[in-house]
Amino acid sequence: MKKRKTPFETSFWAGYSAGNPFKVLDAFFTFADLDYYKQSLSEVVLYSYKTEVCKQDNPSDIFVLYTVIKSFFRICYCLKEKSKKWKIAGSLQSETVFRLSSLTKGEYENPFVVFEKAFEEKTLEEFELFLYQTLELSLSPHAADPAPDLTTPYIHVIRMLDAAEQIRERGVEKIKKTDRIDRVMG
Repeated sequence: MKKRKTPFETSFWAGYSAGNPFKVLDAFFTFADLDYYKQSLSEVVLYSYKTEVCKQDNPSDIFVLYTVIKSFFRICYCLKEKSKKWKIAGSLQSETVFRLSSLTKGEYENPFVVFEKAFEEKTLEEFELFLYQTLELSLSPHAADPAPDLTTPYIHVIRMLDAAEQIRERGVEKIKKTDRIDRVMG
């Protein structure tokens, strides 16, 4: 039985449709940097608890953020699957960078673990629902106590952003058969 591929839906924001998750990850960080994504997501979550409308001067930014982050979730889901065949190529460059991220030392050494943990706790559909609900609440001028748990998925997303940045910066290489045997045996 053939596996069904998850479409990344990049044509709107990247201008092309890509099938390789590592190339889509490059496009994701070319579109905007890590700080922009973290700041925008934090702002949206903050506004979901307010009666003010987020990005009131240009709410179309929220729509663009929605499409980009939705693609990011799909990339992360795919990277979770790729973790069995790929490993980080580069070594740890700087302890300072590690301290500034949300990752543990083990996750910094192997960022694929972050995706595995996130998708063990939440499904792809639950992350997409979190994004939808958060953006809907942040664009609403009405006071509403958000019923869903926004904190847990938010923390996972921040950690996935940090892990994805590490993968992009340090690169990946295919795991050789001997590495797989060592991994199972060790």
